[in-house]
Amino acid sequence: MPKPQLLTMLAVVLCATVSLASAATSNTGCLSCHGEATIAQRDQGSHLYINPQQFAATSHALIGCSSCHDAVTGSHPQDGVRPSRANCQECHGLVKSEYATTRHAQMAGCSDCHDPHRAKSSSASSGADMNRPCGRCHDRSKMVVVHSKWLPQTNLHMDALPCIACHTASKEYVIKLYLENRIGMAGDYRVAPLAELQKAAATMDLAPVVDADRDRSVSLKELRELNGWAKGKGIRVAAVMMPKTMTHSFQTLQNRWDCTFCHASGPKGNQESYLCLPQANGQFAQIPVQRGAVLELIYGTPDFYILGATRNTGLNILGGLIIAGGLMMPLGHGTFRFLSRRNRKEH
Repeated sequence: MPKPQLLTMLAVVLCATVSLASAATSNTGCLSCHGEATIAQRDQGSHLYINPQQFAATSHALIGCSSCHDAVTGSHPQDGVRPSRANCQECHGLVKSEYATTRHAQMAGCSDCHDPHRAKSSSASSGADMNRPCGRCHDRSKMVVVHSKWLPQTNLHMDALPCIACHTASKEYVIKLYLENRIGMAGDYRVAPLAELQKAAATMDLAPVVDADRDRSVSLKELRELNGWAKGKGIRVAAVMMPKTMTHSFQTLQNRWDCTFCHASGPKGNQESYLCLPQANGQFAQIPVQRGAVLELIYGTPDFYILGATRNTGLNILGGLIIAGGLMMPLGHGTFRFLSRRNRKEH
């Protein structure tokens, strides 16, 4: 490598290292106050408390508090200057442009849906996490009534799909598996928190429960064993179909009214799936599941089935021929009797 290029690369690495070190120092100073839960009661504002573990897991922690709140002075908070808020567009310009074209942009800004101090990537979020911001404006009970006018088994669909699966222009989907436990005696389920799963497994390490051979993937055999273990603990393995790539193109799409959008994918679709385990920082770790395992009704996920997901063209043709053959006899016989009715009357 030429010497000028090497020096440039070293300079970039050095700047990045210094920047990260500076961000870490900035974060430590801010969290010495804002990372203490008592700040919410002391200063009468729950928004002032920032969970250090959750913030550390965000990409925002890498750039540091002062990158977004650049008006904070060295004498904060005694100076009485209100810290400036971040301009999300500086880093998320493309997302901002996409979102600006939707009706939602007139009603809500970035921080109305996203907490920058707990921001998660789509792969580290659950379907319930994604629907929670939607529920602030769109009451679920009302949405069930609206969707039930055309969508069969509305509650079932709304549990198995995040809103963005149908209301954004996402095209590729994967199946995410979550461990859920029952809430009270009503029969309702929720994604089980980490502490409750650790208590049920009697261990802090959940890996042996979901990945016995520790190869960082879940086989059909391990998924079957997980189902058996979960059932004995009052836990179930629930599946949610989620977009593989998220967008902010919120809209009502006509093709989502067509059942075949999800229910005629055939054996090529719905093969990719992940088991998602909650982490101490509030995010989810994804473990790849053996391809196609989620579609095994007996051994995979007994409570989850996408009608049409196992469609086979050859079997479709064979089934059509069987039906056609079965209809030929009564139709042929009826046609013959109709055409020969005059002759039968004469005799």
